[in-house]
Amino acid sequence: MSQTETSSYAFPERLREGYRDFMSGRFPQEQSRYEELSGSGQKPEIMVIGCCDSRVSPEVIFDARPGELFVVRNVANLVPPFETGGQFHGTSAALEFAVQALRVKHIVVLGHGRCGGIRAYADEQSQPLSPGDFIGKWISLIDPVAEKLGARKEDSFDDYVEKLAHASIENTLANLMTFPCVNILAGRGKIQLHGAYFDVFSGALRIRNPETGQFHAALNDLPGRVSLFHADGV
Repeated sequence: MSQTETSSYAFPERLREGYRDFMSGRFPQEQSRYEELSGSGQKPEIMVIGCCDSRVSPEVIFDARPGELFVVRNVANLVPPFETGGQFHGTSAALEFAVQALRVKHIVVLGHGRCGGIRAYADEQSQPLSPGDFIGKWISLIDPVAEKLGARKEDSFDDYVEKLAHASIENTLANLMTFPCVNILAGRGKIQLHGAYFDVFSGALRIRNPETGQFHAALNDLPGRVSLFHADGV
């Protein structure tokens, strides 16, 4: 057995197979791009703040090439308000780097349907997964959203979760503006903030209209099945 095989015997076989396909397929097609990026460094113009849900990969959804997107993912695609206390600010650190170092021109908050984090928040029967309740503490960032949205009333649970997801995107966009670097550059027209919502079942993507706060189909000329779901707003 070779040294590589010995040291990687427990590595997931699915990833090894995927890497083999990557090296025989996409990498040769993108090799010059990777070589360029290795020398010049990354210069993405778009930052995407997405959920860590395995079904919602921004690079896949937007068919991105290497170096095109700067992506940070966390539970429920949240950004906390600006504050300097505490020690560890993973999302804020990524935001700082994207805005101050990479000088991105766009920040997209990408929410999605059937989000486990949003559903956990909305489910009154949900219990902490561990004594630390890290998820519960994190999704408490949704508290102001739920208070503004009000009680579920006649909405079904799924309809309420979708409303909460849309409102949470709105709140995250507002939180982004509490960061001085974002606020200043947005005021100068140097950076734009966007909200988007991806439906896992249909593949439909909706984009937030900044003037109305409503979400509308990203494209109107999608093929067959996706167009139907877009029209229904599912």
